[in-house]
Amino acid sequence: MLDQTALAEALRDGTIAGAGLDVYEGEPAVPTELRELDNVVLLPHLGSATTETRTAMGMLVLDNLQAYVEGREPPCRVA
Repeated sequence: MLDQTALAEALRDGTIAGAGLDVYEGEPAVPTELRELDNVVLLPHLGSATTETRTAMGMLVLDNLQAYVEGREPPCRVA
């Protein structure tokens, strides 16, 4: 997990030159300390929003279901 407070501090003091973020702790809230920085690019959690990626995610679901039905360990187990 990313320490957003430490990241904001490192961005402010120049330890890190810049950052691009797509996922945030406590979504949908984005910390004000990150929103106020000019050296940060913030996206609304859409890094996986491509046809190819979403299709691959759907195929993972089908692979997991098939494995479960066949009594095998799902290849991409979440829980």
